[in-house]
Amino acid sequence: MPLEIDTGSGLMPVHVWESPSGAGPGLLLLQEIFGVSDYIQERGAQFAALGYHVVAPEIFWRLDDVDLDPDAPDLLDRALAVVARLDWNLAVSDAVAALEYLRGRDTPVGVIGFCFGGGLAFNVAAVSSPDVLVSYYGSALPDLLELAPKVDAASLHHFGDVDEYLPPDTVDQIVPALGDAEVHRYPGAGHAFDNPMPAFHDAEASALAWQRTTAFLSRHLPAE
Repeated sequence: MPLEIDTGSGLMPVHVWESPSGAGPGLLLLQEIFGVSDYIQERGAQFAALGYHVVAPEIFWRLDDVDLDPDAPDLLDRALAVVARLDWNLAVSDAVAALEYLRGRDTPVGVIGFCFGGGLAFNVAAVSSPDVLVSYYGSALPDLLELAPKVDAASLHHFGDVDEYLPPDTVDQIVPALGDAEVHRYPGAGHAFDNPMPAFHDAEASALAWQRTTAFLSRHLPAE
């Protein structure tokens, strides 16, 4: 269901999935560098089926030339070029606006992000205190660790152990800063292992991380 949220400096398009009951906790879903792709939309529908009211904002909405063809051979390079043009602070404030929209429903709220969105979710959790944070291989985490003391949400982090963007020695430095967060590392899994694109997907790691994510949400952000 399409919707626009007032960010204070324009209307941001968002995707919305309602739970079967129309109620349930709010879940802010933050995209990878590829945008609100079919994959992210599938995850949104799956979370809604579990009983959550899900909102996925189009974080690239302020930029032009952001149509990313998933079949293009230069998809990754194009996506990285889009992210390079993004104003991080504006992206954070836009994501917070979407979280505040969810808070307006007077239910608990969580934030979950993948890759680029995993780091963005961590930043949002530091400045806006959702009840729950789930971050899949948050690529910006090494630059955001000074915010860790401000993250008071129940937190879950997933990392692949052969991630070229977050190599094991980098994750070794990240994990102590996360405090009492639940952290899982996946041997043999690379970056974006949950993404179904053949270049990224690790079926075993993806399935296990999904199981852990849904179990974590059921404990800390229970739906009906």
